[in-house]
Amino acid sequence: MITIYDIAEKAGVSAMTVSRVINNTGRISEATRKRVRKVMEDLHYIPNSMARSLVLQKTNILSLLITDITNPFYTTLARGAEDAAMRSGYRLLFANSDEDYAKEKGYVDMILSARVDGVLFAPTGDHSLENLEQLQKHQIPFVVLDREIPGIEADMVLGDSKEGARKLVDHLIGLGHRRIAMINGSQDVSTARLRYTGYREAHLLNGLSVEDSLVVHLNYRDFQDESALDALLHHEDPPTAIFAANNMLAVGVIQSLRQRGLQVPGDLSIVCFDDFGMAGAINPFLTVASQPAYQFGSLGMQLLIERIEGEVIHENRKMILPSELLIRTSTQALKRR
Repeated sequence: MITIYDIAEKAGVSAMTVSRVINNTGRISEATRKRVRKVMEDLHYIPNSMARSLVLQKTNILSLLITDITNPFYTTLARGAEDAAMRSGYRLLFANSDEDYAKEKGYVDMILSARVDGVLFAPTGDHSLENLEQLQKHQIPFVVLDREIPGIEADMVLGDSKEGARKLVDHLIGLGHRRIAMINGSQDVSTARLRYTGYREAHLLNGLSVEDSLVVHLNYRDFQDESALDALLHHEDPPTAIFAANNMLAVGVIQSLRQRGLQVPGDLSIVCFDDFGMAGAINPFLTVASQPAYQFGSLGMQLLIERIEGEVIHENRKMILPSELLIRTSTQALKRR
């Protein structure tokens, strides 16, 4: 194994000088710096990143913790985060919590032991407060993505969940639908609360009442509660349209409807929050409130790196990214019953 002493001997300098070249510290002439780097290249020397991080108190490794790697929103977000990190000379450590608080906690413990320089953090829900407080306690900079956590003041990149939901429900109402069900995420997740608020506001602003029996709160990650859909379909005055609060729920609902012999939009119109990445572009079917997922990741990473490198010291920044209503073929005007 090549060591800095081997480099020093061949370059005719001290080991300390080699160390300063590797860590880009100290005052060294450009000629000496070039000579040392040339010897490193000739000997195919790879610096010990752990030793270097101990010297500099910096690893140049960041972590991205997301809630569902199978969700196209988060995979596109991750692409944006990775691209932004690499442009600034950082490597990215990925972690996926599967909407599971215990798994999230395990990853936070790993992040602390890995000595990362900072974290892009998409929380599982309000209970993630304890995990974020752990990062604060150990003075690990972080940026919160997608979901706001009561009690945490930090840089954040969020979507406009309330407005996006309102636009989706307004679209259905404009098509003549008055019985609109909502299949939502858990109410301990801020986006689920805000999307429900938008759903309510759209009804009230259009002079419609909100019926609690048409609203179901499940889990964002997947649609598993068939009884919830059965209750909606067998309601004494069943819905003619369904608003799924994210794309994964929408897929589960459509699959369940097809298993029952029901067609979208022939029997029920469907809308959802979040698009499907490339799949949405190749086979545009679902009417969605599309969020700029790539920008969530790239902007969040930019905020994080600025915080790490001391470009921002005090004020916390909150970025709200708007959604775009994309009208496709999963909705149609209500046929008279």
